[in-house]
Amino acid sequence: MRIVIAGGHGQIALRLERLLAGRGDEVAGIIRKPEQADDLREAGAEPVLLDLESASVEEVAERLRGADAAVFAAGAGPNSGVARKDTVDKGAAVLFADAAVRAGVRRFLIVSSMGADPGHQGDEVFDVYLRAKGEADAYVQGLDALDWTVLRPGSLTDDKGTGLVRLEARTGRGPVPRDDVARVLAELLDTPATAGLTLELISGSTPVSVAVKSVAGN
Repeated sequence: MRIVIAGGHGQIALRLERLLAGRGDEVAGIIRKPEQADDLREAGAEPVLLDLESASVEEVAERLRGADAAVFAAGAGPNSGVARKDTVDKGAAVLFADAAVRAGVRRFLIVSSMGADPGHQGDEVFDVYLRAKGEADAYVQGLDALDWTVLRPGSLTDDKGTGLVRLEARTGRGPVPRDDVARVLAELLDTPATAGLTLELISGSTPVSVAVKSVAGN
């Protein structure tokens, strides 16, 4: 399978790239800084240099053509201001989804955030972030040309993953290691029956493969 990941140098993306490359998939990661390329190669991914804040839909679609799946794992980052929440967390997600449609890539995963809501109230940077993520999710959810899955992890940690999670439409808040988010994404890519689902993810007691199969069967 060929998978293209937006935000290819992100902490979840690098973990996902290692997992996918390790099992024999062909992986490409979109990055905007040339100095990030070696980290992707080390993870087993092909670096693709492209700035999603300035690229056109056609430019992104060109990088997606021939892919079996696309994963949006980009983010403006915790130290970014309000403007980049709109241009990256929302704008780049919308662009990547439109490009996937144009390129004919149906399987589409988007890494969102617990609490993402286009109607979220408040003027703090994190409030703007949750609105932007919610608006991006809503846009993707409205695209019939995509077999989308929205994943909303809880509080992300760098703890070593356990492979044990709770994955449901509503889990309530809680932490989850980035290792386990990447494992769930890899499993979702292999489970097309999860298309059309918006799922929350925190640490739990269920093995990743079982948790994904469980939601796919509901």
